[in-house]
Amino acid sequence: MTYTVTLLMTEFVTHDVKRFIVSRPPGFDYQPGQGVELAINQPEWKDQGRPFTPTSLGEDKVLEFTIKGYPDHNGVTEKLHTLLPGEELLMSDPFGTITYQGTGVFIAGGAGITPFMAIIRQLSCQDQLANHTLIFSNKTPADVICEKEFRHYFDEKCILTCTETSAPGYEDRFITKEFLQEKVSDFNQQFYTCGPPQFTKDINNTLLELGANPNALVFEK
Repeated sequence: MTYTVTLLMTEFVTHDVKRFIVSRPPGFDYQPGQGVELAINQPEWKDQGRPFTPTSLGEDKVLEFTIKGYPDHNGVTEKLHTLLPGEELLMSDPFGTITYQGTGVFIAGGAGITPFMAIIRQLSCQDQLANHTLIFSNKTPADVICEKEFRHYFDEKCILTCTETSAPGYEDRFITKEFLQEKVSDFNQQFYTCGPPQFTKDINNTLLELGANPNALVFEK
């Protein structure tokens, strides 16, 4: 690992997702959407790095990560959720293929929204979100990360779907070919996809069937 960073604060943003604010090393730079590898700086954890995406803006003086905990895995995310301010993390240089490539549609499943958060926030700061759409799928309304923020950014172009338990204001549907045909009027634009591997694969295949340019699909390869 290249950097040692200090945990400054944590707070829940949903029932099982926390935001982590950590110190930003001098000279550390990244493109919104890129990830880093994080490990806990403790003897039994320091070799167990996992990829996470900074969700802060590029010019912020600290780094933010938005991380879902998986207690049933008995692993790194569960341990991360127990850390207290002052504890240290090890961090790699940035990597990844998700970066902003132009106007389009963000399609995310669950915690797959995190690579898009810095991109979306940067575009909002630059007042360049007007022609973008967000399609965000979760199991229930309680699982939606930063819902108020995304509804503010995208307004009617914020399309939230729930696949298990829904409520007014949410689409009670999976993201299928028919769904995309209904919600997307132009397939000649960029498509940013992220979520569980099968989710991303299925969405990308469906977009190709609907006429999207393979070179316009932005995802973690």
